[in-house]
Amino acid sequence: MRRITPEKMSISYWTHLFAEQLAQTSWIEWLAVAFGVAEVLLARVNKVALYPVGIAGTLLSIYLFLNSGLYAESLLNLYYVIMSIYGWWYWSRKKDRPPVPVTYMRKKDWVTVFLIVVGGFIFLYLILKYFTPSTVPFCDAFVSATAWAGMWLLAKRKIENWILLNISNAFAIPLLIYKHLILFAALTIFLFIVAVQGYFEWRKIIQKENNFIANPKMT
Repeated sequence: MRRITPEKMSISYWTHLFAEQLAQTSWIEWLAVAFGVAEVLLARVNKVALYPVGIAGTLLSIYLFLNSGLYAESLLNLYYVIMSIYGWWYWSRKKDRPPVPVTYMRKKDWVTVFLIVVGGFIFLYLILKYFTPSTVPFCDAFVSATAWAGMWLLAKRKIENWILLNISNAFAIPLLIYKHLILFAALTIFLFIVAVQGYFEWRKIIQKENNFIANPKMT
């Protein structure tokens, strides 16, 4: 286990480490991060454009992870691409009909989320533990499994997607710091804040739609 020294607890140490990471970041990484930020901002305001933007950023991330030998993260991002394509189709289907509304989860959705989190965690944990040199298979698997469930809920326009994504973010932040991926930890903190805002934005959308159903004459 890596020993945490007093030097590593200082602000100057983390500031220096962050500056080093910025200097070593390639333009492809910056572009991938920019697409990731744009995606979550578009998701917060409920815009379908989040999907093509997200797909572009995720494809760049897969390229970077493969070049770095991070095969588990590449698999997770491939899942993101598939779910983004599905979500893009699901949000945009049958243009002659009203768009898919933002709603709360039902009982069957909770069952699906449970299966995704538990099944995804077990699958990823076993892969990471026995087929990769990962030193943090438990945390890495949990972060990924909860993100899988959050992406599925986002595709279904369920407001609880923000909760699952932020559970993933909350565990990812210390994990990224532990791995000295300070730039991505800072990005995840930003995504955490945006996800909190997204939850309340979507709750307003649900309340507005419910008020319109109750009184269609309201403007």
